[in-house]
Amino acid sequence: MIPGGEPPIERGGLLRRVLRRLRRALRHLHGPAISLRPLHQLRPVEGVPDGWQSDGNDPQFECVSQRFPVRAGWYLLSIELEDLDGDRLEPTLYFDYGWGMHEDWSLRLGFFDPGRRRHSGVVLLTHDIHRLRLDPAGQPCRLRARNMSLVRLGRIAASWHMWRSVSEAHEAQGGQVGALRREAWAELRQRGGRRAFASWLHGRYTRRGGKAPTYERWLRLYDRQPAPASRAGGQPISILLPTYNTAEVWLRRCLDSVLAQTSPDWELCVADDASGEPQVRSVLEEYAARDPRIRIHWRERNGHISAASNSALALATGDHVILLDHDDELHPQAIATVSEALREHPQWQMAYSDEDKIDAEGRRYDPYFKPDWNPDLLCGHNCVSHLGVYSRELLTALGGFREGLEGSQDWDLALRCSEQLRPDQIGHIPMVLYHWRAIEGSTAQGVEQKGYAHTAGLRAVREHFARQGQAAEVHEIEGIHGAFRVRHPLPEPAPRISIIVPTRDRIDLLRQCVESILRHTTYPDYEIVVVDNQSVEPASIAYFAQLAALPNVRVRAHDRPFNYSVINNEAVRECASPLVCLLNNDIEVITPDWLEELASHAMRPHVGAVGAMLYYPNDTIQHAGVVTGVHGVAAHPYCGMPRGHSGQMARARLAQAMSAVTAACLMVRREVYQQVGGLDATLQVAFNDVDFCLRLRRAGFSNVWTPYAELYHHESASRGHEDTPQKQARFEREVGFMRQRWGVELERDPAYNPNLTLRGEPFTLAFPPRDWRQVEPGSPLPEEVAYPRAHAGTSVH
Repeated sequence: MIPGGEPPIERGGLLRRVLRRLRRALRHLHGPAISLRPLHQLRPVEGVPDGWQSDGNDPQFECVSQRFPVRAGWYLLSIELEDLDGDRLEPTLYFDYGWGMHEDWSLRLGFFDPGRRRHSGVVLLTHDIHRLRLDPAGQPCRLRARNMSLVRLGRIAASWHMWRSVSEAHEAQGGQVGALRREAWAELRQRGGRRAFASWLHGRYTRRGGKAPTYERWLRLYDRQPAPASRAGGQPISILLPTYNTAEVWLRRCLDSVLAQTSPDWELCVADDASGEPQVRSVLEEYAARDPRIRIHWRERNGHISAASNSALALATGDHVILLDHDDELHPQAIATVSEALREHPQWQMAYSDEDKIDAEGRRYDPYFKPDWNPDLLCGHNCVSHLGVYSRELLTALGGFREGLEGSQDWDLALRCSEQLRPDQIGHIPMVLYHWRAIEGSTAQGVEQKGYAHTAGLRAVREHFARQGQAAEVHEIEGIHGAFRVRHPLPEPAPRISIIVPTRDRIDLLRQCVESILRHTTYPDYEIVVVDNQSVEPASIAYFAQLAALPNVRVRAHDRPFNYSVINNEAVRECASPLVCLLNNDIEVITPDWLEELASHAMRPHVGAVGAMLYYPNDTIQHAGVVTGVHGVAAHPYCGMPRGHSGQMARARLAQAMSAVTAACLMVRREVYQQVGGLDATLQVAFNDVDFCLRLRRAGFSNVWTPYAELYHHESASRGHEDTPQKQARFEREVGFMRQRWGVELERDPAYNPNLTLRGEPFTLAFPPRDWRQVEPGSPLPEEVAYPRAHAGTSVH
């Protein structure tokens, strides 16, 4: 190390000379050529050397070379790739590590620059690859592709390439290279080791320059998909449009978006709420003269939006109605898509689509890719809202919109309709069919723009529970306007809870766990059941004796090889408490009422497992629910984000249904646990919690995650990581088991969205999005094989 604490890259003259020579040498390196052989949806472009035409959404090149298989390691990939039509390319490599090819084993070429012909960047092969495939785009296009090569790099050369690219991107964004060097030096000192530093550098390299896919690019690639087949003459959908003193520019854009619909099967029911601005009448009359499907009711006095919406509803003749605000816009395929969805799902009486915002210049941004029907989330914020689709008969029977709830009348309507319907009668169309106008004063720019909407929303949720006969409390969430926390009551007396804590030695962790429970927990009736799995250290034996002397702590032995599922199943069988809480020995309690929060959900009759918010000791998120399908089986969203992070549309701050939660802290009614057979002993370490939660969901229960029970998780400290061939082989067997048992259900997580990725960080955009119409639950996954990557920390103890 160079004295003085400065990074070698700044002061090491010898190192600079070595890097200069390495740079010159690398300029002359050329790896063996890789031929690009058209494999799927590609045909030559006449008169264009190495030019190709794709007429589909999945063009593929097979990468042919005598070098295969290629050893794992760092490589410099280089290719000439040019879009002949514009900016349509989204090149992705697919690797065959010996298990076949799948979306999970792919790499988007983040170094691809549409403004250049030649592209090169560092690629890390985590395993030996047997075959390689290049998918240049996710939509029809014309392109030129040639001169691909793959050159093996040493760690120093790979680091130099990545450092140069990160530095250039940092400077391009207005940053100082000196500051970046100091950050790099701090990382090297804090992380302690070249491997850890390389991981940091690779992370910076893969997200350098803000080159992560943007929503604008996603829209260019995937927004204009082929519209559903038009069936003119079908039952029209009635669009309800209340207007009041609307600015002419926004009213025209709103009306133009209706006229631009690809389906003719609509009628526009306008109710003007006694507007005083003359342009409203003139514009509406102009458009009504242009199209007979536009019908207008002129209200004599202003009654606000609920009354105006009811007037519009009275004009409707369609079986279903759609709600449209007077300054918003519909996607051109909105009516066609909704009509097709209603034909495919005739039982739907209520439905909703994804949405985004649109500014004064017409730029779309901030998409909300929603989950399927999620009643707990709807009580936290209005996740239905736009585009809302309702049975006209149902709305009429309920009396339409309630006056006095203005500003949140659509939220109140969704809650009231849902009370009358089964879950299978409420549908979700995962396509952005509605654009909120985000201008000064609009709710799209923040609920605080209309304080009365927040107050009305609070009333709507409270009255929803009152109508259900539930004594739930609804509270505002500090710092999040328009979102609420629901506190469900506990029975009297509070049911007893057995907290099951498996452990093996590591008394430092167990002591921290047990003492934090005893010191902080306010719940009146609980016991701690410590399960000793073959501890051998004398300090452990002594500490167990101390614990056994406490009145609400029991210690039981499990003298067999570690199997997390078996350990917990046996402990649950010996408990008599109505509620059991599975808890890792590396958990530390933060919030005193954590058991009250978990138990209040677990005692709801339809709820299965309940999970908590877990943080790493540095106050970053470790667990905020589990999303299935990501990285092969499952992953934790928002992992590594700071405490207090809101997530997508505040979902990291709201209680909601999730497909799975981690067994590091999981509460469930004991009878429900036994009803589905507990944890599956085949899954000794990984994914037993995910499998358990999916079996609960299949049995008709809803799994709930709440951010209001907060704990620290010193993750996997006692068992360590998958760092031996035996552990890796066991992990891969468990992945294969999960994929075989659950098939496509893993990739159809109802709490997620097909427009969000299964390959990268959860809740980032999918390139391309998955087709939500194609696959039925229960179908097998494309690859019934193990996934060769570390998983996201589910049930590793």
